[in-house]
Amino acid sequence: MTDKKIIFSGIKPSGRLNIGGYIGALSQWVEMQDKYNCIFCVVDYHAITVKQDPEQLKVWTIELVKTYLAAGIDYKNSVLFKQSDVSAHTELAWILNC
Repeated sequence: MTDKKIIFSGIKPSGRLNIGGYIGALSQWVEMQDKYNCIFCVVDYHAITVKQDPEQLKVWTIELVKTYLAAGIDYKNSVLFKQSDVSAHTELAWILNC
């Protein structure tokens, strides 16, 4: 990464992305990729704050990644990851909650 500022954001995989999510976040992320070092996350742990069908959550997670890519998120130019793949998220949450 260069001296560009870092942008970090994510969306919960809680169903199909609506127009508000597209206009309010995703379309802006696409524009930011050339100006900032962008890190975009599928925040699947945030989705389990309400009851979820685990199989449906997996499907929605994959669909959200496809949506990111279809909207123009360039995985060669930005970092794209699933929150639950990074154990440091839950480890830090535990530390901060203590």
